[in-house]
Amino acid sequence: MRFATWNVNSLKARLPRVEEFLGYADVDVLCLQETKLADKSWPALTFAELGYESVHHGQGQWNGVAILSRVGIDDATFGCGDGFVDPYEGDARIVGATCGGVKFVSMYVPNGREVATEFYDRKLAWFAMVRDWLVKCQSPSDPLVLLGDFNVAPEDRDVWDAKAFVGATHVTVPEREAVAELERWGLEDVFRRLYPDDDKLYTYWDYRKGDFHMHRGMRIDLVLATAVIAERATWAVVDRNARKGTLPSDHAPLIVDVRD
Repeated sequence: MRFATWNVNSLKARLPRVEEFLGYADVDVLCLQETKLADKSWPALTFAELGYESVHHGQGQWNGVAILSRVGIDDATFGCGDGFVDPYEGDARIVGATCGGVKFVSMYVPNGREVATEFYDRKLAWFAMVRDWLVKCQSPSDPLVLLGDFNVAPEDRDVWDAKAFVGATHVTVPEREAVAELERWGLEDVFRRLYPDDDKLYTYWDYRKGDFHMHRGMRIDLVLATAVIAERATWAVVDRNARKGTLPSDHAPLIVDVRD
């Protein structure tokens, strides 16, 4: 199975790029974030013509998450479900579905904006909600993949210059600890498993100041999987070509192959 995650930063603006990606990347499952669409505007027929079933969770102007699959979509879920208080309720940040026997959860983690603000605190509360959902509703022995824009760089080597981010979100100890808590539950960073010693492997580059061309990026798009999936991972790549050309997203797709 080949799957990918991609923050498209507005599907309305990026639909031709996504269609192009599906044409050459040969992915079985594609998880999208920041579609910025309402459900009624989701182009399901467009993706169906390309051979993909899809499920979308969106509220319109902001956020929005989706899963496209050519290996089936079953048991779609939106958010963490009943019993979990979402500090960003209504923001459409989580959608899940079983595709080809694997539970995929496409996630768009809140940005946090600035440290020591209510937005930062709610980001940490959102991570805590996801961990509680894992503990109460999932099992580390299940084939499960959480993937998407986590808005956290797990280590200093996941940003182009740690000194440039001092005092900023995405790199603070509490944010990194929140991701580590998910890993301690039973998830593994699949990309880092395949590239344990490599630095300067990024998935996001700010539009401003020529950051992409200067390779001033961050690795904030993650694939966290349970052992039954992570141990079968054979290859991964950040598709930098999708960050080039006309009207690119500020994120690049992250693609992963796993053995059946």
